[in-house]
Amino acid sequence: MFTFGKPRAKLHYSLVYLVMKLGARHIFYFKQHLHGIYVRLVGSVEPRIVDSVGEGVTHLKPGDHVLPVFTGECGNCRHCKSKESNMCDLLRINTDRGVMLSDGKTRFSINGKPIYHFVGTSTFSEYTVAHVGSVAKINPAAPLDKVCILSCGISTGLGATLNVAKPTKGSTVAIFGLGAVGLAAAEGARIAGASRIIGVDLNPNRFEEAKKFGCTEFVNPKDHNKPVQEVLAEMTDGGVDRSVECTGNINTMISAFECVHDGWGVAVLVGVPNRDDAFKTRPVNFLNERTLKGTFFGNYKPRSDLPSVVEKYMNKELELEKFITHQVAFRDINKAFDYMLAGEGIRCIIRMDA
Repeated sequence: MFTFGKPRAKLHYSLVYLVMKLGARHIFYFKQHLHGIYVRLVGSVEPRIVDSVGEGVTHLKPGDHVLPVFTGECGNCRHCKSKESNMCDLLRINTDRGVMLSDGKTRFSINGKPIYHFVGTSTFSEYTVAHVGSVAKINPAAPLDKVCILSCGISTGLGATLNVAKPTKGSTVAIFGLGAVGLAAAEGARIAGASRIIGVDLNPNRFEEAKKFGCTEFVNPKDHNKPVQEVLAEMTDGGVDRSVECTGNINTMISAFECVHDGWGVAVLVGVPNRDDAFKTRPVNFLNERTLKGTFFGNYKPRSDLPSVVEKYMNKELELEKFITHQVAFRDINKAFDYMLAGEGIRCIIRMDA
């Protein structure tokens, strides 16, 4: 028998489940980063309606619509108080922690045995309990089966472009990797008014789909006998103004950095490499005033910034429907994994009520 524990400490609340989105994060952490304790209740990015709140929770109430996020915002640490960071000291993503912060205990069990939390959200369940800093209150009119995709990869790619790369109107942007995160980065470049958005990917089947997200040109590195950064430099009279790397491959990271124009070019790394990976580039690339940046969750502070991203969708500035290519019932969740592993589609919505 599965048991769900109601919030019993300060700054916790329970959430009732409606719809969820499967993301690559689940497979990535199972393969590389999910260590320590089992059994885990996974799920990291699904929208919820607040069922009840714990002592000390003042800005949420039952009935509120929220987006749980795998990385939180306590509002009190140095990072949360800084305008330059979203790397909360208290609620930063932690795949090893499987319990609530307040008392070191889990809120789930089966037949008396504990089931541990996952990245502070554990949303593959009809109910869950999370820290108040791990959710963002959003417009109740926003359709949850659309904005659910904003809790992870889509916001990551979008923010990497809008918040970190910051292309100006009329600029040239290269996007490396045309998966969901890369397409979101392209969407950000489209919103910013870039005149040329060059998609770079080894899979030519992705090029036609990428046009919907603003990509104007495409480069497949396999079609050239020289490094792709040289190809891009020739296409753009010395280099692109901005590049966003969304693969996690270290060779692609080098290409993304070395393809930007000297003097003002900015490259942003988004993809997550293996822990021990390293890459090298010539120091003169920096001395010639190229800038290399990294980003985590698109530099969005979850509680402070996600509501405004939802409003971009509500105001028709941001198009989300085109990211959603499949929908399945929860009982068919394995189909969603199959779609993702096969590279079919962009985002798959999983419905508990279907």
